[in-house]
Amino acid sequence: MKILVTGGAGYIGSHTLVELLNANHDLTVIDNLSNSKMESIKRVEQITGKSLIFRLVDLCDINDLEDVFKKNRFDAVLHFAGLKAVGESVKEPLRYYHNNITGTINLCRVMSKYNIRNIVFSSSATVYGNPASVPITEDFPVNTVNPYGTTKLIIEIILKDIQIANPEWNVVILRYFNPVGAHESGLIGEDPNGIPNNLVPYISQVAVGRLPYLNVFGNDYPTKDGTGVRDYIHVVDLAKGHLKAIDKISSDPGYCVYNLGTGKGFSVLEMIKTYEKWADRPIPYKIVGRRAGDIAECYADPLKANRELGWSAKLGIDEMCRDTWNWQKNNPDGFPS
Repeated sequence: MKILVTGGAGYIGSHTLVELLNANHDLTVIDNLSNSKMESIKRVEQITGKSLIFRLVDLCDINDLEDVFKKNRFDAVLHFAGLKAVGESVKEPLRYYHNNITGTINLCRVMSKYNIRNIVFSSSATVYGNPASVPITEDFPVNTVNPYGTTKLIIEIILKDIQIANPEWNVVILRYFNPVGAHESGLIGEDPNGIPNNLVPYISQVAVGRLPYLNVFGNDYPTKDGTGVRDYIHVVDLAKGHLKAIDKISSDPGYCVYNLGTGKGFSVLEMIKTYEKWADRPIPYKIVGRRAGDIAECYADPLKANRELGWSAKLGIDEMCRDTWNWQKNNPDGFPS
């Protein structure tokens, strides 16, 4: 298939590009490089031995976006582009609402104009907010607790309304849990700008000496050791889920929602301990107060994706920490600018 990938230079996008190229899809990637680097695209081509088309485009610039569609006929769109830090979204909600929602509306308007009606959207388990119980199934109530999650939920609603208005649209929503890990080559991985917002890249930067210690936000949650519990999923497993979504969208499914997670929860302290084993060094940390917008426990029921997509996570916590460390030790400062 000929596929447009938005935000393809980012962490999840770049790993998905590897899997798509290995499956012989024809790719055009657009990214504004606001939280990613061109080096990741070069390394994707190095890993696969295949090439793709890259365009520096911001989805909020509808003219530049339309120029991409004028020159290509796409079969489907994989939509990763968006700001993604929970804490930052609490501090800068208008920036998140403008970037994530306006960008998606522009994308859908241009898709409609050029009669492209297949889209896979990168959503998040944050749409479930603070769930009443775990594991979380796709029919759980949605109730977001931060602006980042709210942007994801609003986009889901927009895409559902588009599909209802025009049943020729096919929409697959993938609700990610907590992506971690890196490609086994160590050539691509998570490389956030500034101080990381997510646990594992923060641990990595402490392990490699870029940061002095890790802040653990709260040890008084009602969990096994008092620290937050999350469903961490290896980014390569997540990337492979997108191949299954592309297969699904080819069957004209209408509107579908899937959790992509392992179905298992690990605490912050369990992740630190496992990472220490693979890095062969201690990870200093400090217990600090809870962070606004965080919840105690969150993990998926992934059975629907297994049943309808034929997808399940294969890699465990050891592979997640091993591959993250392999990436970080080979790239202590992340991608070169």
